[in-house]
Amino acid sequence: MYAIVNIAGQQFKVEENQEIFVHRQEGKEGDTLEFSEVLLKDNDGKVEVGVPTV
Repeated sequence: MYAIVNIAGQQFKVEENQEIFVHRQEGKEGDTLEFSEVLLKDNDGKVEVGVPTV
């Protein structure tokens, strides 16, 4: 399963528990953040595309 999310104006392809580097976010390195703007998700071939978000 993966998802395309919008974070601070940039789109990222992410998977569960993946660590990514994101500019312009409050917090310290290693902090956990949650993002709600999901543009697309793929669950083992079942793709759901948002209009504009899922």
